[in-house]
Amino acid sequence: MPGMDHSTMDHGSPPVQSDSAPSDARDPHVYAAGYDFGPIPPPHMGDKDHYSLVRLDRLENVYTSDSSLTAYDLQAWFGRDYERVVLKAEGEVDDGKLQDAHTDLLWGHAVAAYWDTQLGIRYDSGVGPDRRWLAFGVQGLMPYWFNVEAAGYLGEQGRTTFRLRAEYDLLFTQKLILQPRIETNLYSKRSAQNEQGTDLSDLSVGVRLRYEIRREFAPYIGAEWLDTFGATAGYAQAVRENAKETRLVAGLRFWF
Repeated sequence: MPGMDHSTMDHGSPPVQSDSAPSDARDPHVYAAGYDFGPIPPPHMGDKDHYSLVRLDRLENVYTSDSSLTAYDLQAWFGRDYERVVLKAEGEVDDGKLQDAHTDLLWGHAVAAYWDTQLGIRYDSGVGPDRRWLAFGVQGLMPYWFNVEAAGYLGEQGRTTFRLRAEYDLLFTQKLILQPRIETNLYSKRSAQNEQGTDLSDLSVGVRLRYEIRREFAPYIGAEWLDTFGATAGYAQAVRENAKETRLVAGLRFWF
């Protein structure tokens, strides 16, 4: 106020905080007044538990115009919410012989609520010489519940490849579910021994209608359309295979 002498007033300045805590300060890492849980076990957080899953997305017989074969697609993991070991295996068996198999052993790390990054190795076997790759990618759910996997691979002699897969579950009822599925592969170098060309190699689009007797067990039927491009199509025609093919499938999907 006007005329008031402010020089004699104490403005209540806060005391300067020292670097060391006072001798009577409470330890912030213990419960107040020394109390703890006593005989009661302390709470156990869910992110400390280990979980596991084995899921066979596809175990199916595949029928074409001139042949039939068996295909499988498995994924298993073990670990915690944020870190886990992931195994992926898929391939085809024709006349008792493994034709085309890919096996990935990955370390998965959660980076968001519905997304994992994955890093590891991939091993190819079957037709042609075996190959090894360094694998890296992402897997998760996009908005509106599209299940997406995108992975890149670095191989020997500077070879690279890229794979993209997407699925979506359309529920007619709680048990009857239609699943559209699309997958494509791209390669940086041609491999005559593995019957693969460069750039866009193949594209498959399919639908599978499953009936979940239980959530863990569901038979299904469906159809798939496979198209190959460029040199990959040329390799198929050279061994009297179809560059484009329509397939009927029947199989099982289960997990535990």
